[in-house]
Amino acid sequence: MHLGENKKYVKIAVTGIVIAAGTIAILFFFYRFSAVSAILSRLFSILRPFLYGGAIAYILSPLCGRLEAFFEKRMGEKRKRLGKAVSITLCILLAVILVGLLMLIILPQVVESVVSIASSLPGQLRSLSAQIEQALADQPDLQTQWENVSSQINATIDKWTSTDILPLAQSILSGTASYVSSLLIFLRDVLLGIVISVYLLATRKQIAAQCKLLAHSAFNDYWASLIENETHYIDRMFNGFLTGKLLDSAIVGVLCFIGCMIFGFSSPLLISVIIGVTNIIPFFGPFLGAIPCALLLLLNNPVHCLIFLIFILILQQLDGNVIGPRVLGNTTGLSGFWVTFAILLFGGLWGITGMIVGVPLFAVIYDLIKRLCYKFLGKRGKGDMIAAYQEIYHPQDEKKETKLKNGKPERTGKAGPAD
Repeated sequence: MHLGENKKYVKIAVTGIVIAAGTIAILFFFYRFSAVSAILSRLFSILRPFLYGGAIAYILSPLCGRLEAFFEKRMGEKRKRLGKAVSITLCILLAVILVGLLMLIILPQVVESVVSIASSLPGQLRSLSAQIEQALADQPDLQTQWENVSSQINATIDKWTSTDILPLAQSILSGTASYVSSLLIFLRDVLLGIVISVYLLATRKQIAAQCKLLAHSAFNDYWASLIENETHYIDRMFNGFLTGKLLDSAIVGVLCFIGCMIFGFSSPLLISVIIGVTNIIPFFGPFLGAIPCALLLLLNNPVHCLIFLIFILILQQLDGNVIGPRVLGNTTGLSGFWVTFAILLFGGLWGITGMIVGVPLFAVIYDLIKRLCYKFLGKRGKGDMIAAYQEIYHPQDEKKETKLKNGKPERTGKAGPAD
C-alpha cells in the first residue's frame, strides 16, 4: 500500500513538473518571440541544403524505387548495389535534365518578351497619348485639364531625372548586388541539396529502419505501431498528392501549349510553362499564372488577351472537373472550402511552398482530429452518432475508407480523410 501511494505521488509530481515546464516554454515563446524567430530563422538558413536535399529525395524516391526493382530483376541479387547506384544516378540526371530543359525553354522566352516589351512600349505609349489627344480635341475643357496634368507629369519627370537619378542608380546597383548574392547562395544550397539527396536516396531504407527502431525503443508496441501507421499514411498522402499534381500540371501545360498554338498567341512555350508550373498550386494556381500571361498578351494584342482569359477559364474547368479527378482521385478527401482554407492559411505562413504542401498537410491534421473525435465518441458510447453522420453525409466511407467498430475507425489501405 505504501509503495502504491509513493508511485501515485511520483506520477502527480512528474505531471506537475511537465505542466510547469510546458507553461514556462509557452510563456518564453510568446514573450521572446522575436528572439525565438531569429534563432529559428538562423537554424533554417543553416539547414536549408538538407531541406532541399530531403525534398529532392522525397520527390525522386518513388521513381528510384521502381528503377531499383527493374535493375534488380535484370542484374540479380549479386549486383544489387550496382543497380542501386545506377538507379540513383539516373534519377538525378533525369531531374537535372528536366529542370535544365525548362530553364532553356523559359529563359530565352523571358528575354525575348522583355526585349519586345521594352522596344514596343514607347511606341504604344505615344500611340495612346495620340489617341487621348484625339479624343480630347472636341472637348476644350478636358483638353485644358489634360494639358495641365501632362505638364505636371513632365515637370515631375524632369525633377526626378535631374535630382534623384544618382540615388536611384545607387539603389538599383545595391539591389542588383543583393539579388546576385542571394542567387549565388540559393544555387550553392541547391547543389549541396542535390549531393545530400544522393546520400538520402542511397540510405533511405536504412533511415526508415532506424526510425522504426527509435520508435519501438521510446514507446510501447501500441504507440510505436500507431506512429508507424501514421507515418505511412502521411507518406501516402503527400506522395499521392504531389505525384498526381505534377502529372496533372504536365497535362494542363501540354493542353495550354496546344491551345496557344491553335489561337496563334505569342510566346506559347513561355505561357504554357507558366500555366503548367503554377497549376501545381491547387485552386488558385491557374489564375495566378494567367495574370502575367494575360498582361504579356495585352501589350501585343488585346483581343488575344481576352481570348486567352476565356481559354484559361475553360481549361481550369476542364482540369477541375475532368482531368484532376481522374489523375488525383479523392486523394485528400477535403471539400473545396477546406482546400481554400488550407491554401490561404499555409500560403500566408510559408508563401508558395505553403500553397503547395498546405492541402495534404491540412488533410493529415483534419484526419487526426476526426479520428480523435471518433475515439472519444466511442469511449462515451456514442458510436451511433458516428454511424448516423457517416450514413447521411459519407455513405461511401464504410466501403472505401473506414470500418467502424465500437465507434473506433480502423484505417484501411487508401489514404484520405472523410470530409
